[in-house]
Amino acid sequence: MGLTREFTTAVVPAAERFALWTELAAQSHVRNWLSSECAEDFHAWLRVLDLGDVRVSTLSYPSVEITRTPKLIRQDDPEVYQVNVLMSGRGYAAQGGREAALRAGELVLVDSSRPFEGRFDGTLSSMTVVQLPRNRLPLPEDVVQRLAATPIAADRGMGGVFGRWLADLDARADECAPADLPALASVTVDLLAAVLGRRLAVEDRMSPQARRQALRVEVCDFINRHLGDPSLSPATIAAAHRISLRHLHQIFDSRGTTVAAWIRARRLDRCRRDLVDPVLSRRPVYAIGARWGFVEPSHFSRAFRAAYGVSPRDYREAVLNR
Repeated sequence: MGLTREFTTAVVPAAERFALWTELAAQSHVRNWLSSECAEDFHAWLRVLDLGDVRVSTLSYPSVEITRTPKLIRQDDPEVYQVNVLMSGRGYAAQGGREAALRAGELVLVDSSRPFEGRFDGTLSSMTVVQLPRNRLPLPEDVVQRLAATPIAADRGMGGVFGRWLADLDARADECAPADLPALASVTVDLLAAVLGRRLAVEDRMSPQARRQALRVEVCDFINRHLGDPSLSPATIAAAHRISLRHLHQIFDSRGTTVAAWIRARRLDRCRRDLVDPVLSRRPVYAIGARWGFVEPSHFSRAFRAAYGVSPRDYREAVLNR
């Protein structure tokens, strides 16, 4: 059984869909007042992944307006931060005297203990929402409050690392075991702290463990995005992150591997996937190796055989014929 739970308003008649969505949103996040010009037939969908006290949700919905009032806060306040990563559509958020217009590829943070307003427009908008206890974020509250209702890029830089992490987490959640949840929650929180810390240049106020975790994920993300570059090496990786080679090697020592071994394993995994992709069945084996950084066909064949026990060609034929 997977770790995610999915909900859709399509299970009830059109006239009941908006009421159902209002209740689903309250149960999965915090209770707000919702209104929508599409309330008569509200088509929406929600997938929830609980990582202990951290919750990651993916939502798809038509235009909606959100208001959290002082009365709602008095009635029920879980004391959480909510980070909305907008993937499509556009939006608006206001809290603490700040107002922000949002576009796809940006994130915004709000605090459940303070009134806020939000609006998300579009024929069909989508977003990922991360909700976590305020005391879970390794940054002082007064620092975080300075970023409430402030748009932050989630498609480049450290924000891009965070955005890609959430997308991969959503796509691969059901491959994980319950024992993985604490580690997944820790990485999510540390990456978010790094995004906020970089925005305010307060990384020195993060714990050393949070900084190490964020740097580790950032380096691995960089490697994954440059696997096809034959010049990718420990030296180029260290230079890109302005750290020493020694520091880079320490990061991978803590994972029980080396930088070179990590790069090779990631490249071979990408090659393995391409080899068994029917769409790429006519692409030569050597071309697939070259696509992922193996310039010499003989080197690619030896590395693949060492990892999987067969040559790339034999692996492809066995899987596709089966």
